[in-house]
Amino acid sequence: MNIKPLGDRVVIKAIESEATTKSGIVLPDSAKEKPQMAEVLAVGPGGNVDGKEIKMEVKIGDKVIYSKYAGTEVKFDNEEYIIVRQNDILAVVE
Repeated sequence: MNIKPLGDRVVIKAIESEATTKSGIVLPDSAKEKPQMAEVLAVGPGGNVDGKEIKMEVKIGDKVIYSKYAGTEVKFDNEEYIIVRQNDILAVVE
């Protein structure tokens, strides 16, 4: 991947949720909620953003939970990515 985020931005890729329920019912794409868990693929340098010193707290490979309607969806090399600001990331899943 050759996307290099700037400032406090992070490139993430959504982790798809299961297509079936626990009881075995298959869910169509239209019935699924937008996933809120993703994997971090690239991290910006942080630094001085909008007059504030920003320290990047996520790293490549982290699994994160992000705000439901956050970020900008982009398509690059037939893959879909989301570019979000670090403050749109709610938690790191360990």
